[in-house]
Amino acid sequence: MNLTERFFSVRDTIPQGVELVVVSKKQTIEKIKAIYEKGHRSFGENKVMELMDKKPLLPDDIQWNFIGHLQTNKVKYIAPFVHLIQSVDTTKLAAEIDKQAKRCNRIINCLLEIYIASEETKFGFSFEEAEDFLNDSVSGFSNIKITGFMGMATNTENLEQVSREFKSLADFYKKHQKAHRLSHLSMGMTNDYVLAVKEGSNMVRIGSAIFQ
Repeated sequence: MNLTERFFSVRDTIPQGVELVVVSKKQTIEKIKAIYEKGHRSFGENKVMELMDKKPLLPDDIQWNFIGHLQTNKVKYIAPFVHLIQSVDTTKLAAEIDKQAKRCNRIINCLLEIYIASEETKFGFSFEEAEDFLNDSVSGFSNIKITGFMGMATNTENLEQVSREFKSLADFYKKHQKAHRLSHLSMGMTNDYVLAVKEGSNMVRIGSAIFQ
């Protein structure tokens, strides 16, 4: 299959109501344009400087999702245009996003990244920290809007473990969805998005299955 065939093949496996974020990191402008020209608008990048290089070369109506670990000193570069920051993993980072959003006269949508994996290389709030943030800290920020949660499961062939991790975040999302008006639960990548959707994900981040 060629690139566009792989894109449609993946998209057709995703249920209605689940948003596909095409992870375009390390991909060429030409390949991103090929997906864009098929009507897709939601793309994800995990490196600020790579995103800054790509943005001027691509259409303005792309909805850029930042999905990687974000350093506070780089927030200022993406604050003027980013559609959704999926990887807010500390209160300090949330405060910086709020500060830079205010400078841009914007409200930036954000997801709290929740640590659900059994891997030290992953980032995120614990469930307790996220709950404290929602109940106590977020009210102090006027230029960010927490619209949901993002989580990455352990990279393992133990599918039961992966499902448990996704379910734990889905349960946490359901617990807080109504009170905090949450709308996004971002779980699932190329290797595990089917399990993530089964457990309740309504946003998946897929790159390698499309671009290979």
